[in-house]
Amino acid sequence: MSETIYSNLKQLGGETRVPQSPEEAELERVENPQADTAYNVRFTAPEFTSLCPMTGQPDFAHLVIDYVPGPWLVESKSLKLYLTSFRNHGAFHEDCTISIARRLVDFLSPQWLRIGGYWYPRGGIPIDVFWQSGEIPAGVWIPDQAVPPYRGRG
Repeated sequence: MSETIYSNLKQLGGETRVPQSPEEAELERVENPQADTAYNVRFTAPEFTSLCPMTGQPDFAHLVIDYVPGPWLVESKSLKLYLTSFRNHGAFHEDCTISIARRLVDFLSPQWLRIGGYWYPRGGIPIDVFWQSGEIPAGVWIPDQAVPPYRGRG
């Protein structure tokens, strides 16, 4: 495999700082060396945090992102830093979840992307947010996200 697909990465293998906002976070991508094959990639972030825009209190979620790559793969360290940047970001659960999905779709041009945002309760009510970019491509195995309905998630 050619090293040239990795030559433009700035964050992997070096010291980085957590971006102060999702807007400041820099996602990075590499060419998909298996672009002729439809397959699923899953990222799970069981300790995602953001802030309530009204109270400033922390909100917690278990995010599951599935995508069938097109021409690009997201570089995982840049994704981790992007997701971590929400720790200082005030937005409702729905906005955080859909903003992440849309940014990834715009940046990667995947064949398909799905996100499940399983938010822990605030005020006694868990809020789960789901979105996908379209129909699942034929012939691709997409496992269930396997996050149980709220009963003390975990």
